[in-house]
Amino acid sequence: MSTTFTHRNLPRLLLQAREAVMAHTRPSLREHALSDQQWRVLRVLGEHGAVDTGRVAREAFILGPSLTGVLARMERDNLITRARDPADQRRTVVEATPHGMKLVKRLGTSIEAHYDWMEKSLGKAKLTQLYGLLDELIALEQPS
Repeated sequence: MSTTFTHRNLPRLLLQAREAVMAHTRPSLREHALSDQQWRVLRVLGEHGAVDTGRVAREAFILGPSLTGVLARMERDNLITRARDPADQRRTVVEATPHGMKLVKRLGTSIEAHYDWMEKSLGKAKLTQLYGLLDELIALEQPS
């Protein structure tokens, strides 16, 4: 018995798109011994500077228990530092080390070059539309 679906499998398509884009990024990450999760953490810190672990978890899409291990490895590898927030001792603040920021800049350059290539290939209007549609989809699916 087969079930007929009217719509294409959107989660699968989104995963395929992610994997297609990451196929260009992963080799550079691996050259620097970084996992996808570690790169997402560094990207958040590169964009925002020192932030609390809750924000890192939200923006890098890493669940708390996994984030603890990721941050421990990154601290061991001198990519980040962790410290208690002086304003609220219950919070931990994460910041990229100079070595971590050097990687953000180095990898960011090649990643931005890939995004430039996508923009030239798709056209600026289509890439902007894609970003907008994804933002709308994310907002639509948020619990109210």
